[in-house]
Amino acid sequence: MTHKVSIISHADILALHISPSVCMEWIEESFRIKSQAQLKPKISLHPQGDDFFNTMPCMLPSSIGRFAVKEVRRIAGQVPSLSSEIMLYDSHTGRLLALLDGDWITTMRTGAVAALAVRMFEHKGNTTYSFIGLGNTARATALCILAGHKEGPVTFRLLRYKDQAEDFKKRFSEYPQLCFEDVDSPEQLIGGADVVLSCLTAAPSLICPDDSLYRKGVVVVPVHTRGFQNCDLFFDKVFGDDKGHIEGFRYFSRFHSFAEMSDVMTGNCPGRESDDERILCYNIGLGLHDALFASRIYDMMDLSSCQSFEQVKETGKFWI
Repeated sequence: MTHKVSIISHADILALHISPSVCMEWIEESFRIKSQAQLKPKISLHPQGDDFFNTMPCMLPSSIGRFAVKEVRRIAGQVPSLSSEIMLYDSHTGRLLALLDGDWITTMRTGAVAALAVRMFEHKGNTTYSFIGLGNTARATALCILAGHKEGPVTFRLLRYKDQAEDFKKRFSEYPQLCFEDVDSPEQLIGGADVVLSCLTAAPSLICPDDSLYRKGVVVVPVHTRGFQNCDLFFDKVFGDDKGHIEGFRYFSRFHSFAEMSDVMTGNCPGRESDDERILCYNIGLGLHDALFASRIYDMMDLSSCQSFEQVKETGKFWI
């Protein structure tokens, strides 16, 4: 048996011009269907140091009829630091449909999840967002936050590092509703923050060990989970994308409160209940998000414009 497998490149995905608002819609949908999907915590293997290969499978609901598995890796010195591919299957037939570049999907779904967490848990009236780490993930998060603030004003507070703050400001110079503030230390950034978004891929120590600098009502979103373990012990509530990802954390048993974001979205548990609550949100990253994004992109794509290869599969019952 022979069938065509599409190869969907980074350039193919960019050419679709998928908006941050659409990314937010897909992320919300993925959380709402979480109970109908089949997924396990990611498998993480470490070839050396902090480098990793993560394998992330997910079976989408039968109404969608797709299975996907993503392989994502971080290797020191690699540019960009994170890279990934996704295999997408028809779950009813088992047929491999496509091999997709996963870099845009990983970055935009990660940014959309962080922006959704902020939207769900920030206190009323907040329009100021503090960023640590200003790479692609921070840019994706900023785009998704701005998608919910069509009219201003919005302030981004940036922790200076090399020339990244200036580059970040240039990237977002077209947004008239946006203002910027620069700070020189994590303590300055966190001490004045209502929302903290950390997009650092590595943090060997605590970002801000002084617990007193975290003001009442703050939301902290450690996008790559590093550097805020002190918050585990005194924040009022902790939310996450999947308990299975988080229950192995050192201080999980000492969280004051824990729930999944999907439970809040479906009304099964409360989110923020007062403007004074300090809230921490750990979203480790679900193959569910990758699978849904890949499925939606596959359906949008003009496959005749993509590269492909012919996959030849044995059909005989006995072939040894």
